[in-house]
Amino acid sequence: MSFAADYLAQLETYAAHCMLPRVRALHLPPARAECGGPDNAGKGEFCALELDDGSLGLSYVLLDDTLERLRDDVGRLELVGADALTLARRYASADFPAKTLGFAAANALTRSLFDRAGFRPDDSTDSIGQMDPTAGEQIGMIGLFRPLLSRVLQNGSKLTVVELKAELTGEAEGYRVTLDAGELANCSKVLSTSTLLLNDTLDRMLDACRNARWFAMVGPSAGCLPDALFARGVTLLGGNWVHDSAGFVDALKRGESTSAFSAKSALTRDNYPGFEQLLARACDRETER
Repeated sequence: MSFAADYLAQLETYAAHCMLPRVRALHLPPARAECGGPDNAGKGEFCALELDDGSLGLSYVLLDDTLERLRDDVGRLELVGADALTLARRYASADFPAKTLGFAAANALTRSLFDRAGFRPDDSTDSIGQMDPTAGEQIGMIGLFRPLLSRVLQNGSKLTVVELKAELTGEAEGYRVTLDAGELANCSKVLSTSTLLLNDTLDRMLDACRNARWFAMVGPSAGCLPDALFARGVTLLGGNWVHDSAGFVDALKRGESTSAFSAKSALTRDNYPGFEQLLARACDRETER
């Protein structure tokens, strides 16, 4: 089964045991042109789906024309009061806007489950997924994270970056960008963008990284249940934990930095209790109310 199928199956189980919150709103960043320029790099890339219990789920919106289509359609989507699980099921769609909305809803339900269970992921200890690269070590990167290059290379490691954009390929100081995912087979550690969860390349990339002993997937939209990812070989899932929803949404809608309203988090097998335990905790709390 695909990751989407596994993820949605867990949310179906959650719904079978607990009354789920409904959709309150979809929050979109400004149009791309309004977020352009060097001062806004990395901003305006995510939407937030809000549930009526305050839970937020994030999803990347810059695949193809997803943002433009969502902005055009938001008034016709009739999301307010919608069933969150029904919306989450769209994550299995092949259509990017539908998949994006579904993923955001699924991630909002995950946050809802975490809060009901009283679980909060550990804060991230660094920006590169605890890879701790060493001199001469071959590191892989899926998606060119320019702000993280110096952190990966500072101890003398060797870096191979796999990209989907041909215009980014070539040699650079300390690293090389290629379209060939097969080159990841030589990497002992890999840092990946969470966009793999939306662009249908997850299984292919994980197979290419089968020799890696550490695979860190990071990004604001990595707010999903990690069980099925751990089962596939991911060792760390790094997302954003929103601690000020109102401030976060306001900044997102303005195309500004949301970092003051959230903290980077990290889930590993060691610090994650597992879906079954979280569900049991949530059910116990529901019974006590």
